[in-house]
Amino acid sequence: MANLQPGKPLDMAAIKVACANCNLHNLCLPLGIDTRDIERLDDIINRKRPLARGEYLFQAGAPFHAIYAIRSGSVKSFTATEDGQEQVTGFHLPGELVGLDAISSDTHNCSARALETTSVCEIPYPQLEELSALMPSLQRQLLRVMSREILQDEHMMMLLGRKAADERLAAMLMSMSNRFKQRGFSPREFHLSMSRNDIGNYLGLAVETVSRLFTRFQEDGLLETERKHVRILDLARLSVLAGANRISPDE
Repeated sequence: MANLQPGKPLDMAAIKVACANCNLHNLCLPLGIDTRDIERLDDIINRKRPLARGEYLFQAGAPFHAIYAIRSGSVKSFTATEDGQEQVTGFHLPGELVGLDAISSDTHNCSARALETTSVCEIPYPQLEELSALMPSLQRQLLRVMSREILQDEHMMMLLGRKAADERLAAMLMSMSNRFKQRGFSPREFHLSMSRNDIGNYLGLAVETVSRLFTRFQEDGLLETERKHVRILDLARLSVLAGANRISPDE
């Protein structure tokens, strides 16, 4: 599918592409599902107009009726703190599902808002549940996606447990690098659609600290930035700083 990378213009024709022809099928629910079953899944999916930057996909407290697969663009999820401030809980890229946490309560526990022009596939959960009972491969993939979400939550807890601010930012940048690579994009050069405020909120750091760290990373030769565009110059050193167990020049 064309124009999937965050920060790039949206190809309006892309939102009409069926699951079988979508470049994200190896990341999304169709992974491991045969062609006939993909067609059955495609029949229940709603592809609505793209969300504009700042538009809500859903809000906390809203009734749960569907999960959403991001086709292009990006979304941030967040909750409200006791004093009414936002607490960012995640950034979601093409091929990722949003809204899974609401399955147990039938109510969305967080809000999701587009960081840029974003298109999504709306998958009604009652129909998905029915199909999963009939299609073991779909059920396995749904469980796989949920497991991936749990692992990401665990990674976030480990990330926030890091004492050093530079480790937190390095770990986030490595995570974004790996996720872009999985989508067929460069792991070394990408656009960060979220603001420095959002990054600081997500990592538990002051925005001034985030800005200072980006400056230091540039001075140390780890990366270059131009507004929200990031080019990683030394992926191996950034990986070490992030605490990665395995270093590869391609990750």
